Amino acid sequence: MRDIPGTVSCIDGNTFIVSDPSGDVDAAPATPVGLFTADTRYLSRWILTINGERMTALSVDDSQYYEVAFFLVPGGQVDYVEADVSAIRRRRIGPELTESLTVFNYGEQDVDLDVRLEVAADFADIFDIKFDVREKVGSHYTQVGTDELRLGYRRGTYHREVSVTTSEPATIDPSGMRFQLRLPPGEQWSTQLRATMRAPRPDGRDWRDAVRALRPDESTLPATVRSWVAAAPQLDTDNTALQQVYQRSLVDLAALRFAPLSLGGATVPAAGLPWFMTLFGRDSLLTCLQTLHVTPSLTPPTLRILGLLQGVRTDDVLDADPGRILHELRYGESAAFEDQPHSPYYGTVDASPLFVVLLDEYERWTGDAELVRELEKEARAALEWIDRYADLTSTGYVWYQTRNRKAGLENQCWKDSWDSISYADGRLPGFPRATCEVQGYAYDAKIRAARLARTFWDDPAYADRLEQDAAALKDRFNRDFWLDEHGYYALALDHDGTPVDALSSNIGHLLWSGIVPPDRAARVVEHLMSPALFSGWGVRTLAEGQRRYNPLGYHNGTVWPFDNSFIAWGLRRYGFATEAGRIAHGIIDAATYFHGRLPEAFGGFARQTTRYPVRYPTAGSPQAWSSGASLLLIRIMLGMEPHEGHLVVEPALPPGYGRIALLDIPGRWGKVDAFARHRPVRPLTDDSDPYPSPSLG
Repeated sequence: MRDIPGTVSCIDGNTFIVSDPSGDVDAAPATPVGLFTADTRYLSRWILTINGERMTALSVDDSQYYEVAFFLVPGGQVDYVEADVSAIRRRRIGPELTESLTVFNYGEQDVDLDVRLEVAADFADIFDIKFDVREKVGSHYTQVGTDELRLGYRRGTYHREVSVTTSEPATIDPSGMRFQLRLPPGEQWSTQLRATMRAPRPDGRDWRDAVRALRPDESTLPATVRSWVAAAPQLDTDNTALQQVYQRSLVDLAALRFAPLSLGGATVPAAGLPWFMTLFGRDSLLTCLQTLHVTPSLTPPTLRILGLLQGVRTDDVLDADPGRILHELRYGESAAFEDQPHSPYYGTVDASPLFVVLLDEYERWTGDAELVRELEKEARAALEWIDRYADLTSTGYVWYQTRNRKAGLENQCWKDSWDSISYADGRLPGFPRATCEVQGYAYDAKIRAARLARTFWDDPAYADRLEQDAAALKDRFNRDFWLDEHGYYALALDHDGTPVDALSSNIGHLLWSGIVPPDRAARVVEHLMSPALFSGWGVRTLAEGQRRYNPLGYHNGTVWPFDNSFIAWGLRRYGFATEAGRIAHGIIDAATYFHGRLPEAFGGFARQTTRYPVRYPTAGSPQAWSSGASLLLIRIMLGMEPHEGHLVVEPALPPGYGRIALLDIPGRWGKVDAFARHRPVRPLTDDSDPYPSPSLG
C-alpha cells in the first residue's frame, strides 16, 4: 500500500494497463494510458460511476506488478467522510484483463444503485499516441450482445478486437454496460469483468492464442514471481535503501519479461513502460550485461532472438544490412503498413558490437561454450557488419546516417534524440557521425571475439586479425578523438573528421570498453567527477557549461541510472573504486525518492541545490536497464569479476554502507557468496588489477 500516485500501472510483459488512481482510463489521443498489448491500445475508456458520480481513491495497493486493488468511494474527496457506499476494484493483467468489482453498503437503509462502466477502444498504435496522430485509416465497429460488448478495428487484413464480458446480468449498449441493483444494509454485490484482446488473422485464427499458450496461467503468477525472486542471489545488508532497490529491481525485471513466439516460451526483457514495451536490441543487451550475476537466464534467449532477427539484406527503409542487430521490433498498425519502419527496424550502431560483448561476457560467467559455438555465425556476421557496412567514410570507424529520410532515426547511438550530439557551442554536426562510445564497443567486441575465436571456434588466424584490428582501432581512436587541450575525448567525429568537442557522459563508457590508455584515464575521471558532470546524484549526460545543457533535457543534462552503472563499471576497471562508489551511492540514494524504482532518467540539478532528485516529466518507469543499474552497481561495489573459472571479489563500499552479503551468486563455479564491509580502499600498485579480464587490451 502506498500514497495515491499520478498513474497506476499493471504489467505482464508487453501487455499492460495504465489508469488514474481510481482505476479509470480516460485517454486523451496523445496520452499513453489505457489497456495495451503488442503496441496497440485496446481500451481507451474504462470508467466506473455509481449513480452518475466518478469514483475517488482512498488508497491503492499495487505491491504486485501484475495486480492492483483500488479502494474507492463515489464523488469527490469532500464527500467521503461519512460515505455509506464504497467499492473495491481488484485488477489483474495477463493475456487478458480481469477485474473484480465489489460494491458495499455500510449504511442503515437500502440503497438503489446505478453502477455504470463506460467502455471505448480507439485501437491507437503506440506511435500514433506518441506523435499525436488522430486520424485512423481503417474502420471501427461495435457489436452488442446479451452478455458481451465487442469493439473492433479493421484496415485491410489488419484486424484488432476486444470483447468485454461480465459475470452478472447487465444492460449493454455500444458505449458500455449498466448494472441496476438494490443493496440492503450491510450487504455487498460483485461482478467479474473481463476484457479479452484479439488479433485475428485473415483465416480467422487469433495469433494471440499462441501468446496465451506460452504464458503461465494467471493463477500461477504469484508462484512464478516468487520462483523468479528465489532463484536470484539473496542480498543481506544493513543498508535499507540498497535492500529496497534490489528487491524492487528484481520484481520489475520479472514484470518486463515477455515471450516472443519464435522462442517457444523463453522470455526476454522488454525495454520499459510505456513507450518501449517490446524488444530493443541495445536495451536488452545492456540489461543482460547488467544482470548476468543475478539473472543469467535472460541472456541466452535474448542473444538467440537477436541472432534470429539479425539483418540478412540491405533495406534502406529499415536501415538494415547483413549482420546488423536490430534496434526495435514492433507489432502494431504503423509497423504492419510501414508507416513506421519497425518490422523490425535496424537503426542502431551499438547493438551489433554489444551482441559480441554480451556473448563473451556470458561465457566468462557461465562457462556455456555451447551457446558460443551455436551463435558463432551470428557473432562473425556482426563483426563483419562493423568493418564492411558501418565504416561509411572508409576511416576505420563505426559511423551512422539513416537511409530512411522519412522515418529513420537521425542519431543511432543510445542518445538518439535529435539534438543529443552537438558541439560545445551548440552547433549540430553533419552526417554521417561517429560517436566515441561506439568505437569503444567495437574495440571491446574485437578483443573479446578474438578470445572466442581462439578458444571455441578453432580459428587462431581470425583471432590474430581481430586483435590486430583492435590495436589499430585503439591507436587511431586515441589520435583522432582525444582533445589534449581539454583532457577528454570528443563526443563524436563530424562527417569531415572534425572532433565534436562537447563534454558528455559518453567518455565514461570508454573506460568500460578499455580503449583508454592508462595514462589518460585519470584526466577522464577528473572530468566525470567534476561539478560540471557529476551532480551529486550521478553523472549528467551533458556537462554544465555546454551550450545545449539543460538539467531537464532528455539527453542534454539529465542523469540516467543505466548510463551511470556502466560509467561506474569503467571506473572500477581502471582502479578508481572510490569514484565508482560515489556514483553507486548517489544513484541508490536517488532510488529512495522513487519508492526504490529507478526511472529512465531524472533531472541533472545539483544535489546541493534541490536536495532531492527532480523527476523528469516523461521518464518511463519501470525501465529494464534502470532496474539493471542497481544490480550492476552491487556487482561493482563488491568488485566481482570472473577470472579463469573463478569469481574474483575485491569489495570497495562507499562510506555508510556497512555490510553487504550477496549469497548464491550463479556462475561456472556453481554458486558462491560475496561479502563486504566498508573500509578504506587500498591503493593499487602499477601491476595490480582488481578486474583481471581477458578483454583488457
